[in-house]
Amino acid sequence: MTHRRRSIAPPLTGALLLVMALLMGVGGAQLIALGGSWYYALAALGLAASGVGLVLRRRWALWIYAAVLAASLAWSLWEAGLDWWPLAARLGVLFVIGIWLLTPWLRRGLHAAGEPAAGARHDAAGHPAISARGSLALTVAMALVAILSVASWFSDPHAIKGTVPMAAGSTGVDPSGVPPGEWHAYGRTGYGQRYSPLTQITPANAGQLEVAWTYHTGDVRGLSGDPEETTFEVTPLKIGNRLFLCTPHQSIIALDATTGEEVWRLDPKIQGELALQHLTCRGLSYHNDASASAAASASIAGEGTINATTATVPATTPAAQQTPSGAPIAAIDLPITAECPSRLFMPTADGRLIAINPDDGKVCADFGGGDGQIDLWANMPYVNPGSYYSTSPVVVTASLVIVAGTVLDNVSTTEASGVIRAFDVHTGALVWNWDSANPEQTAPIAADGLYTPNSPNSWAPSSVDEALGMVYVPMGNQPPDQWGGNRSADVERYSSAVVALDLATGRERWVFQTVHHDLWDYDVPAQPSLIDLTVRGQRIPALVQPTKQGEVFVLDRRTGEPILPVTETAVPQGAAAGDHTAPTQPVSALSYDPPPLRGRDMWGATLFDQLACRIDLRKLRYEGRYTPPSTQGTLVYPGNFGVFNWGGVAVDPERQITFTTPTRLAFVSRLVPRENATELYVNDGKVPPGSEALPALNENFGAPFAISLTPFVSRLGLPCQAPPWGFVAVSDLTTGKRIWQHRNGTVRDSSPLPLPFRMGVPNLGGPIMTAGGVAFLSSTLDYYMRAYDVSTGAQLWQSRLPAGGQATPMSYLGEDGRQYVVVAAGGHGSLGTKTGDAVIAYALPATSE
Repeated sequence: MTHRRRSIAPPLTGALLLVMALLMGVGGAQLIALGGSWYYALAALGLAASGVGLVLRRRWALWIYAAVLAASLAWSLWEAGLDWWPLAARLGVLFVIGIWLLTPWLRRGLHAAGEPAAGARHDAAGHPAISARGSLALTVAMALVAILSVASWFSDPHAIKGTVPMAAGSTGVDPSGVPPGEWHAYGRTGYGQRYSPLTQITPANAGQLEVAWTYHTGDVRGLSGDPEETTFEVTPLKIGNRLFLCTPHQSIIALDATTGEEVWRLDPKIQGELALQHLTCRGLSYHNDASASAAASASIAGEGTINATTATVPATTPAAQQTPSGAPIAAIDLPITAECPSRLFMPTADGRLIAINPDDGKVCADFGGGDGQIDLWANMPYVNPGSYYSTSPVVVTASLVIVAGTVLDNVSTTEASGVIRAFDVHTGALVWNWDSANPEQTAPIAADGLYTPNSPNSWAPSSVDEALGMVYVPMGNQPPDQWGGNRSADVERYSSAVVALDLATGRERWVFQTVHHDLWDYDVPAQPSLIDLTVRGQRIPALVQPTKQGEVFVLDRRTGEPILPVTETAVPQGAAAGDHTAPTQPVSALSYDPPPLRGRDMWGATLFDQLACRIDLRKLRYEGRYTPPSTQGTLVYPGNFGVFNWGGVAVDPERQITFTTPTRLAFVSRLVPRENATELYVNDGKVPPGSEALPALNENFGAPFAISLTPFVSRLGLPCQAPPWGFVAVSDLTTGKRIWQHRNGTVRDSSPLPLPFRMGVPNLGGPIMTAGGVAFLSSTLDYYMRAYDVSTGAQLWQSRLPAGGQATPMSYLGEDGRQYVVVAAGGHGSLGTKTGDAVIAYALPATSE
């Protein structure tokens, strides 16, 4: 008799199952000890038994494996329901092994108990016969997994389906006076609505959008001295037939709005060796004197202007002169013009505010006492160029330019002031200053005076209502963000708040705090959007404020009183040594706060990294939102990336809705006790060449704790929480009701393989809406510009971007009569999206005459 070599597949597969059982058993026991699920330990016992059976070549091993798979399916459905990605994490590895166990190559190597392998029945070819009974249970279990998995493809438990009702009718002329086809401020107007009244692009034709032109700035991150967060976040302005924008390294550029051709370019000669945490420019600001508006508009729309990069500086100017902080003086180092009937304002990374003639890109010599600029380091404590500047556009009114700025986050307790200052828009003279640590003294500071160090700052864009005479300022925190044991009463009052300041005097008109005693870096990150709402038959001037923690507060912008109800809710207690927590936190009737995370919400590419995430969750301190920071390590959810960040939301004044892009990401915050004032506790001390001036982030020199901040991810670098991580949604601002919500974006550009799985990914940047019923968004982690039907949320169109689109689009009317939508695609350093330098315009196909 001929003896055939026995297959080694069963014992090798059995050994694999035993290794899996060991890993799951050890992890499962640890999870049980931490008070978590018993599933992993019990499943490990089943896998071990099946593995032993395979090593012994017994057919009963398949029955045990089938029982493990069936029990795992039941457990998965109980924990996650028909939600594909959580099911895939739990069942994927088990299903793949099940397929292998059902193959003839493995099953022929098995025999029944009591039946020696040599005596097993053989087929006509001499191979061991395959027992159908030995695999029937496994086949049934596999079929159930497959059927329910396919069913989950058609189920989305995270979606909200609905339809936005049509607008009742126009509310009248835009009170800002901005022409419908233009975009004069960061949010189009001082109201910050990010809403265009243009109607040419509709849900019916948006699918026909095509690239009209592309402009490359030539400015990309990666230069010596660039911080990690070097970003291209600009939203251009459109005035006349010009687009105006700025680049990460602070160049100012004018383009023909219809063709995308460069008209002029100005390099403001930024000082080197800067202590930068961020290097960005979100946009410029525009002022036009009413008395000269017609002439200025005609001038801006004209052709044949001078290229500022080639204009000559008057020979009589002393080119070596600098500001007290060491920065160049614009009117000396750059081309100048004697006066500017209209002007652009550009805040620079070395702490200047430069006034520029939009006609030709020359500096306005009649501004800033003849310097063409304001030195924002004037009267500042702890001068350290780069550690303070305005990353967001300044506010411009008929007579004022109002400037806020960011300070270094979590570096030290000896930082610049977060003072808000108003300057004369024509001369640059200081009109008032509001220092949140000294709020009653708003008269211009004495020449030798100093603003309060380390006071809460405002880094997001502000909004303005000139008719009501108020500027609305979103405030951040006093560093350090995660420990507040030494904050003063005024700091406590104004941190993480929206403050309305009187335009004439700078005095506080009202304040609304979005977080009490903020220990989570939940500073107010976005521009307030101003809109008039009809509530219970009354027309109310409202302010819509999105926050990092997911609340959207809707306030009466005259008084700061809530229009939608706000409830003070009890929150976890127990702060670090020397600190305290607020007993309650405000919760709005319109809230995108995600549900608290549980063990069943943990995720991974496999069962094993999901188990590791469940163990990590149990090891961290987490009692829901607002769990205080700790030396143990605290899970912060939503994390300081924010449900909303600087991109804010878009509001439709006709439909009285808001288009939002909520993100869900958890972070881990760990307080690290500091034993001395100089040692590095959370940085490794290795400074990249050419980056010696960059700050040691999160060290909190001068505070009792440094802070370690990390995303809550698995061993494979995937988020520990299950997707989706990003949505698009619309809510009714008069009721707080969420009308529709859909996951948004794919993992094509953030996974090892470019697979376009629509999992719903985070975004950083803002949306816009148009009166045509179409919304636009470019800022997801995959590189696409997308259009959505505002009524239903259906995606209408997408176009591949050459780099990350972490910017807010804008829309305008070109000279050719077409509606354009423009976005900057240059990537974001700390997000790791692809770098680039593109400005891309889209439009419907041109019609032939």
